[in-house]
Amino acid sequence: MSLTTSFPLIFLDVDGTLIPFGGGRTSPVNQTGWSTPTEEPGNPLLARLDPALGPRLAALPGQLVWATTWMDEANTELSPRLGLPALPVVDWPDEPAGSGPPVPGLHWKTAGLVDRTAGRTFVWVDDEITDLDRAWVAAHHPGPALLYRVEPHLGLVESDVRRIADWLRGLAD
Repeated sequence: MSLTTSFPLIFLDVDGTLIPFGGGRTSPVNQTGWSTPTEEPGNPLLARLDPALGPRLAALPGQLVWATTWMDEANTELSPRLGLPALPVVDWPDEPAGSGPPVPGLHWKTAGLVDRTAGRTFVWVDDEITDLDRAWVAAHHPGPALLYRVEPHLGLVESDVRRIADWLRGLAD
């Protein structure tokens, strides 16, 4: 799949981002009084995926790209559940990509994503982004970039999507 060059790229992580670590959708309360995750064939964590996120993500003014170790499996397992088409997938090299030697504490995705953008505007949505990643991107990426960290126990929620949309719309102002 090729990437168009006119829209900002929106890189999406999965674990802790679209699939929260803290739960998500639950089934009715069981006999013990506790809610339990709904069952999903295959990977039980898929029950934590909020299908309402798909249309919200698709409405963002940018090109969605999977930036996850799920790789192509994100298209077979997640895209249909979210109502999204197959998306481009970042192909992670065996060795970290990027400019210069590895920086201690820098997320392993950071340099590779910056290289992938080739200077284009981008948003990276992940639960592991740090201030070091933001500083590194500011020093090595010539265009606008939003590194948006979500709370891993909640995952991406409506208010996060609104903030990302506001940032993207602000670029056009």
